[in-house]
Amino acid sequence: MRAASPTLAKQLWFIQPHQVEVREQMLPMPAHGELLVQTLCSAISAGTEMLVYRGHIPAHMALDASIDGMQEQATYPLQYGYACVGRVLQVGADVDSWWLGKVVFSFQPHASHFIAARDAVIPLPDGIAPEAAVFLPNMETAINLVQDGNPQLGERVVVLGQGVVGLLLAHLLAQFPLQQLSAVDGVLARCERALQLGVHQVFDPVSDIGILKSQLAACNGADLIYEVSGAPEALNLAIDLSGFASRIVIGSWYGNKSATVALGGNAHRNRLQIITSQVSTIAPQLSGRWDKERRYELGWKTLHELQPQKLITHRVPLSDAVAIYKLLHEMPADVLQAVFTYKHD
Repeated sequence: MRAASPTLAKQLWFIQPHQVEVREQMLPMPAHGELLVQTLCSAISAGTEMLVYRGHIPAHMALDASIDGMQEQATYPLQYGYACVGRVLQVGADVDSWWLGKVVFSFQPHASHFIAARDAVIPLPDGIAPEAAVFLPNMETAINLVQDGNPQLGERVVVLGQGVVGLLLAHLLAQFPLQQLSAVDGVLARCERALQLGVHQVFDPVSDIGILKSQLAACNGADLIYEVSGAPEALNLAIDLSGFASRIVIGSWYGNKSATVALGGNAHRNRLQIITSQVSTIAPQLSGRWDKERRYELGWKTLHELQPQKLITHRVPLSDAVAIYKLLHEMPADVLQAVFTYKHD
């Protein structure tokens, strides 16, 4: 049945650093080429989204140059979020009724309902639960990191950071015939999950990182190091773990945070390759054969195999937004993946 009346939506807004609120907004009926979606769940990003919450986004940059609605400069108040899954309730006059009732993914801010262009939603494949589908952006990021790092047979690989992206990346890397796959994180529970996903050994960045440094120093360092901890100072650890012609792939976005990076000494003489990786585009050397659609297909397949909803540690209603962001800010080690859930009458 097509749209008959406007819909009242509850939307999350970032008012200023460290302040969020839920606002009500009346949505119009979907126009030509549009769909009205009732959200089932949406995932909070512990990376970029927390930069928005903390006020660490550079004022001159768009939130995301590749997502509609996030191409303006980041100024408060603003909406943010990019992992929504919901059910299509209404369709515009020229949209096929096939869409009605379909469960779809869309890069949308947190809200109980949203209107999106037909081309801006992706129907969930068979076998993908809504709570698994919210991991699509992070899985696509992990795939992009693998493609940019290009791990080789028998290499020694280290992943710095075992948040959601780090764990998904570790899972993918565990499929390669590597000589050694190591992970570094200061949260014991995340290290335990890393081992379950196929990492060979894990290290605390303070108490036992010396063991990893000694191992790698004895064999000319790691071949490939990924920095996905979100901490700029971790780049110096990546350099310490590297050897001649090692590759360091930076998957973190630091926003306006910075740290002094030691590029003198061995870092210079070792001819390090430092690669910044960003998922909005396809690497030029791959773009002749890969596009976003192909990468999404691989992402869905991997999500189906992994069932990543087991990484969700917190499920909260949108009304608890203030509390969950405060927890993520003050005690990030206690939260691996937080998801907003939406109940509808």
